[in-house]
Amino acid sequence: VQLQACGGGLVQAGGSLRLSCQASGGTLGYNPISWYRQSPGKQREMVASFRADRSTTYADSVKGRFNISRDNRKNTMYLQMNSLKPEDTGVYYCKLVRVGRDYWGQGTLVTVSS
Repeated sequence: VQLQACGGGLVQAGGSLRLSCQASGGTLGYNPISWYRQSPGKQREMVASFRADRSTTYADSVKGRFNISRDNRKNTMYLQMNSLKPEDTGVYYCKLVRVGRDYWGQGTLVTVSS
């Protein structure tokens, strides 16, 4: 399975971006999917996750601002990011857990200017 992430870019604080991650070579189905980010000087952290039971969870720092979703017809997952802050800057990675394996996208850079 390959994951192709896109949608990053430069945005001013308070703005919005939507990240997309399309899977090929396998289906998303209702397998767990997540978005992680790695900010400069920090470890990679989970920001949003869609669990196998179809519940969602978010990092405290993004609750109420970010929304994870999926479109199985397009085999694509999304991360809608609103009210962006400079501390949201980082490389965002999508992840799929399928048949006991983790699959990662290549990352897309989000830069939020103050």
